[in-house]
Amino acid sequence: MWCKDCKIETLDKTCPVCGSETIEDIPTEVYYCTHCHTPIIKRINDAQKDICPLCQEKMKYLTADLRPVFPEERRLLELLLNKEPYSLRKASVWANKNRYYIDGKGKTVTNSIYTAADVEKLRQALAESRMDEYDEAFQRQVELFVQANREHLAAIIEEAHDFIRHEAEKYPQENIVLSFSGGKDSTVVADIVTKALSNPSLVHIFGNTTLEFPMTMEYAKRFRIDHPQAIFQVAENKEQNFMDMCAEIGPPARMMRWCCSMFKTGPITRIISNFYRNQQILTFYGIRKFESVSRSKYNRVEKNTESVKIQQQTVAAPIFNWKDIDVWLYILSEKIDFNDAYRLGYDRVGCYCCPNNNSRAQFLSSIYMPDKSTAWRNFLIDFAKKIGKADAEVYVDSGKWKARQGGNGLAAAKTVKLQFTNCTSEEHSKIYKLFKPYDDELINMFTPFGKVAKDLGQKLLQETIILDAKSNVPILSLQPFMQDGYEHAVKVKTLNVENHDELQRLAGYQIRKFNACRRCLKCESLCRTGAISIIGDSYYIDPEKCVHCYKCMNAKYLAGGCMMDKYLRTK
Repeated sequence: MWCKDCKIETLDKTCPVCGSETIEDIPTEVYYCTHCHTPIIKRINDAQKDICPLCQEKMKYLTADLRPVFPEERRLLELLLNKEPYSLRKASVWANKNRYYIDGKGKTVTNSIYTAADVEKLRQALAESRMDEYDEAFQRQVELFVQANREHLAAIIEEAHDFIRHEAEKYPQENIVLSFSGGKDSTVVADIVTKALSNPSLVHIFGNTTLEFPMTMEYAKRFRIDHPQAIFQVAENKEQNFMDMCAEIGPPARMMRWCCSMFKTGPITRIISNFYRNQQILTFYGIRKFESVSRSKYNRVEKNTESVKIQQQTVAAPIFNWKDIDVWLYILSEKIDFNDAYRLGYDRVGCYCCPNNNSRAQFLSSIYMPDKSTAWRNFLIDFAKKIGKADAEVYVDSGKWKARQGGNGLAAAKTVKLQFTNCTSEEHSKIYKLFKPYDDELINMFTPFGKVAKDLGQKLLQETIILDAKSNVPILSLQPFMQDGYEHAVKVKTLNVENHDELQRLAGYQIRKFNACRRCLKCESLCRTGAISIIGDSYYIDPEKCVHCYKCMNAKYLAGGCMMDKYLRTK
């Protein structure tokens, strides 16, 4: 444990000096040895942190974190900086975001350099390059880097193995899952967990969002071949088309990434549900706190309902405290195959159209994925025009589309606006507008409240009564209704409860779901018992599995009772 205020190491969760809460890892820094020409990872409390472990010469502080620059990216860097071909062949080249370190000297490649670059000429020059010119010198640099940092690597591997075994012993090994994305972090986690548990037959779940880099799909194929004993499951949403959804509810934005539930979390939930039914599982995944501000707030082990996206799992992060340089040290030392996108200069891989992709990633995609990059930009420009943006190209190219919020300009936005009138003839009754005919699907959406009893309602009115799950007392009445201005409507009356407004609010959530559901699969992920299933265009709650926990009607997990309310709500 480490006190960041007093800068001391302790075994206690609170500092014995100042009493503040300690953190579980001791921070590291990256130094550079100008004699050995390699970066070296040092703990900040190391008394000899500026001394090279190889040559004993004094080193200089370089940066907080680093990643290697592979030959493919070196060639691109030469072209961007107008350097001679292969001039970086023997140099020690590392990077942290847009800042490159060439033989220990920093050089920032600004967005203006990317903007001014001639992509067509770059693509042609890269195609004509001889990458084997870099191989021998680059391999020597890798070996030196591994040798200089072997003690640090041994320490973080030992800690990760201890953590993995400690968490794994709480579950049968058949209930342990590895979340595999095809990125470097999940690659390391898959390897380190397999080795820690000495079990090559663990379940790996690969979430194919259908928006992956081509290199990610190629790597996933290689991984399956290289790990024949692993149980490798592919989770994919084959019912939805990403571009069709973008046209209907708008492209995902930083604060509205509806694609995650629909194309990743939801399909993974279905794999887990099919494999494990109602059993709780432990998933090891590659989350690291240094990836982003939001991830720095995660816990290393998460089982809290509000923090875990899939309720059937507890998630644990063996490399939570690792930096980029630690991940690469492990990969290069253990000689693990990895996604080729990193060789090109991507520091993160995921969906090619993700709003979290930075300018450099977009620039790289214009070189290495020109068809996808162009098609996505053209779609964004058409969408911008559709919602009334005056200068659509500027809106797209400046990245303003990533900050989009709500459903302004979209016809689909009407479906999340709850429209109702109070019934003048009956107390505690509201008449809600429906955007499609009243049917059994709507009635079934009231299963979380209790028992659906059609036989207790007035048949002439097509009334359905909902009985409270605990007391078996009628609490809701539903019936189709004719209302001026509404093509379709339902009358909802609350019965035998103290707080009629609260019950109507929850009923309104289900009405909104019925109107606005775009099969985002979020509800499926929320349901711990697997009671909710979305098949084709149908949303169904199994009354035999539903435990009436109200989680699918809780604003903590579903703002407005439906994720579409968050994505389509207008000001």
